[in-house]
Amino acid sequence: MQEFINKLPKLAKDKHKENKTFFTKLKMKPPKKLDYIMQELHEEEFDRTDCLECANCCKTTGPLFTNKDVERIAKYFKMKPQQFIDTYLRIDEDNDYVLQSVPCTFLGADNYCSIYDVRPKACAEFPHTDRKKFQQISNLTMKNVAICPAAYNIVEAMKKRINL
Repeated sequence: MQEFINKLPKLAKDKHKENKTFFTKLKMKPPKKLDYIMQELHEEEFDRTDCLECANCCKTTGPLFTNKDVERIAKYFKMKPQQFIDTYLRIDEDNDYVLQSVPCTFLGADNYCSIYDVRPKACAEFPHTDRKKFQQISNLTMKNVAICPAAYNIVEAMKKRINL
């Protein structure tokens, strides 16, 4: 798995133009059953993929934290929301709360998340390949293909399955 993760940025870069063309066409004319197809591809991939073997998303990127995330996680730590923000987060260039640094503070050496049950919504939904109206998040998916082996595999399977 680690070998594939190491190759992922180059693989994604090599496929970037092809993926961009595919997603442009997908946005213009999404298939009627796109959400159903994406759900199926997502489930098939995650039947094969164990995120605990990878955790590359947690090691290389940080999620956005919504106000609800902050409140929920702060409560879990028995902290006030502002105390949680001051301890763990910063505001990025888009004015969003993000982690002060990566890898994620809450990621253990065993790739387990210490706040898994209360993790941010962005973490729970990553890599977003089963999201409704999938064609609307193509830019995010293009980024995730370089981070997440499952996202890469799902996009490759998608291109074979959907003729545009």
